[in-house]
Amino acid sequence: MSIPVPNPASRQAARSIAAGARIGHVHLKVADLERAIAFYCDVLGFELQQRYGSQAAFVSAGGYHHHIGLNTWESKGGSPPPPGTTGLFHVAILYPTRADLADALVRLAEAGIPLDGASDHGVSEALYLRDPDGNGIELYWDRPEADWPRDASGALAMVTQRLDLEALLAEARA
Repeated sequence: MSIPVPNPASRQAARSIAAGARIGHVHLKVADLERAIAFYCDVLGFELQQRYGSQAAFVSAGGYHHHIGLNTWESKGGSPPPPGTTGLFHVAILYPTRADLADALVRLAEAGIPLDGASDHGVSEALYLRDPDGNGIELYWDRPEADWPRDASGALAMVTQRLDLEALLAEARA
């Protein structure tokens, strides 16, 4: 099935997506289901909701049916895609508070999971890492919208600055 590509000049006049739309869940291809479950449940703290034998599992936060699907349908024993190929850059997991993000940092440190980066974007603070299959993961919390940086015209002015991990860890100790 071919979807026609609209003229870029007409994109300005296109209807916007509904304001309440959100990303409901993501399915990740993994090489080893048990290893993936251990990472997402034992390290990050998601809850296993359901398994389909040795091929798939569904995990969530707070009892939702699933935020993340893990499957080996096309990837059992496989390797991550090589650099320079298209695909998922990262999955972003939103934490409700800064203290919750700090707890995630502690969990990662205790499990010996290295960070690829840690950034303060003005609107949010984020930790970047890879799961055992090489999938990019962003763990973040959003500052209240009233605190988001804006330019003189009121437009959003996001930044990428070094996140103070010691200050974030202090939040976990508080």
